[in-house]
Amino acid sequence: MPFFKELRRRSKASFKTDKSSDNSDSNGSNNGTVPTTKSSSTLNSVYGASTPASSIQPQMSSSNLSAFKSNGVASPPPQRPSPLTSTSQSKRYSMSGINPPSSSSSPTPKIPLSQYAPRILSISENSWVHQKVLLIYGQIGDPSHRSFDGTLTVNHQDSFPLTSWPVCDSHFKALVHLAPGPNRLRFDFASPKLASNNISPHTTFFNVNYLPMVNSPPLQLVILMGKDSTGTFDAVPERAQREGNDLDTAIRKFRMAAYLWQAFTGEQMYRNGFGRRCFRFEEEWTTGSLAYRDRDTGQMRNEAKVHVVRTDKTVAELRDLDLAQQYDKAQRKNDLFTIATDAVQAHFKPTPGQQQYVAVLLLDAHWDTEAKTITGHAALGGDAGEIKLSIFGSHALQSYPSCIEEVVPAFTDCTRTDTNYIANHCNESGSNWETVNIGIGGQLHETGHLFGCPHQESGIMLRDYVRFNRTFLCREPYSTRTKEQGMRLCLPKDECKWHRLDALRFRYHPCFRLPSDAPINSEDGVQVWAIDNGRILVTAVTRIAFIELFANGDETCHTWIEYINGDGAGSSGPPRQVLLSESDLKGRLPENSKSKSLRLEIYSVGQGKHVVEDISQLTSKKALVKMPGGLLGSQIGGQKAFRGSKLGQSQVEGSQSEEMILHSAVDQTKLLTSIKVYHGFAVEGLEFWYEDSSSQLFGKQGEKAGANEFLFGESLTEP
Repeated sequence: MPFFKELRRRSKASFKTDKSSDNSDSNGSNNGTVPTTKSSSTLNSVYGASTPASSIQPQMSSSNLSAFKSNGVASPPPQRPSPLTSTSQSKRYSMSGINPPSSSSSPTPKIPLSQYAPRILSISENSWVHQKVLLIYGQIGDPSHRSFDGTLTVNHQDSFPLTSWPVCDSHFKALVHLAPGPNRLRFDFASPKLASNNISPHTTFFNVNYLPMVNSPPLQLVILMGKDSTGTFDAVPERAQREGNDLDTAIRKFRMAAYLWQAFTGEQMYRNGFGRRCFRFEEEWTTGSLAYRDRDTGQMRNEAKVHVVRTDKTVAELRDLDLAQQYDKAQRKNDLFTIATDAVQAHFKPTPGQQQYVAVLLLDAHWDTEAKTITGHAALGGDAGEIKLSIFGSHALQSYPSCIEEVVPAFTDCTRTDTNYIANHCNESGSNWETVNIGIGGQLHETGHLFGCPHQESGIMLRDYVRFNRTFLCREPYSTRTKEQGMRLCLPKDECKWHRLDALRFRYHPCFRLPSDAPINSEDGVQVWAIDNGRILVTAVTRIAFIELFANGDETCHTWIEYINGDGAGSSGPPRQVLLSESDLKGRLPENSKSKSLRLEIYSVGQGKHVVEDISQLTSKKALVKMPGGLLGSQIGGQKAFRGSKLGQSQVEGSQSEEMILHSAVDQTKLLTSIKVYHGFAVEGLEFWYEDSSSQLFGKQGEKAGANEFLFGESLTEP
């Protein structure tokens, strides 16, 4: 039929392929064709990159940072192409709405490109992360060409509400709440300088994937109270009336502080080249507190669990001046750590060999206005057997943010500290925002001790946390500590940080493990052997991670050697053995330390540690043993052997040095068949038995010692 034939010809002519549509007229009309895939609903924040597909393709975040030298701290590689040079290249948009353009046959005008859409610089598109709250950093346009102050709005496109963040000189930082799985985020920028001609916020869409960690041990959060505590913390009357200072408020504030720790640490690990790894928290299904609106709506979320634990001590006992760490006359400054350890042990009841990592907030800490001392407070962290613990007081808690929306106000609040009600900790908390730094940053320092970090020459494990605010904001308020106006533009290089050695410790820590990490051998030991020509051989079954070098008198490490190359360390990983020379090691020290004695601290991937107190002693003639000759069948008489570094370390009173060379080591006709271990509460001696019924005794049998004999090829038996 002529009518249908004509209709069919028109139908075929009305459709174009993507290739043909790219060659459309320059006037921007598509003449009724189907729009290309570069629609406004799939905008990419990558400057100069093509628009991503609507479905998120999983892709691991880049971890191929440049290799680190012994003391070098390399910057992460640029995650975006070179800075903006031409507005015509930008793939970000200025939009009148978030709906995609219509696919109807009517002509659709091209959406104008915007050079002021946010550029995300700290993370790649479609990256995988493992933390609920993600810290991001980015820019608006080219700050060197034209800079703006304004507002960045983050739309999470789920049940989490919008959040707003300041843009300062075209730089911004923001905290993004993530839900498990793919997250499609929308970033809008608005500035009074650009509010003309009814142009709406300049918009970028960005995809991030969140995979929660469930197979690594969590960092437990605990609020510790006296058995008769009312559950309140120090606050000025106005603030206590406005937001409360009860237990519920304390839980929300402590939880938010913990998420700031996590966001900071995750970003620091990435900058150090170790991927998006961080510690996790135990979570519970509860009324959300990360968004202010959740309190009113009763929105339920999976959020970090805060355990509330009561001790068997009264508040008066906890606030005894004799326990106050900052009180000069106190005699029991470490008792609060012991009290907290006992309470946490009773609460979690870890089984032998089970490690618990616990950060404790001492809720009953109190500013004693008469003694001018914070009672019920101690800043301590470390190893307490199965419990790895950090403790810190609640005296700064009133200044903490309780949700993501309060982070910016908390770090910009210049209200002076009223010492009639609250403490000015170490005279470094003269205003509310500085109190936040000391409180949240100070407890993060103690949590670093919990994870095995000592004090460092810089970073969080010194006192770098006095500028903790710079991690989350690009502009700093007036500081009562420095008596100066704060930094106008806080870039990543100006932020506080974890020291490189802290990041090395975290890389293989159980709490920081990722699903892609290879299993680690349970044998974590490190062995050190002296060999000829002043050299030493270091071996570890789980591989050698790094070595710290200390010149005599050094309290912190300034020189180290690391064997970890980024997140993957190549296909083979760190080495299982390393050959070192004394001359090379001392050559790495500063000029004024090369003549001093040298101590080594060697760390394995399996968290093992071995200390060589003086490398000169290890490589001296005292470590050399000349093998005896002349025995029947001896094949190695007159050859040299070297003592391992672990020999001769006994500090037990009454110990005597003893040395023995096994007959089977120098005479091949001697066959070692069994070892008998003499012991009571400790090992008394070892007796080595040979096939010809002769034996050698190392140590002693002991008057009341029992014995177990190990027959080679058989199981352990009682005599």
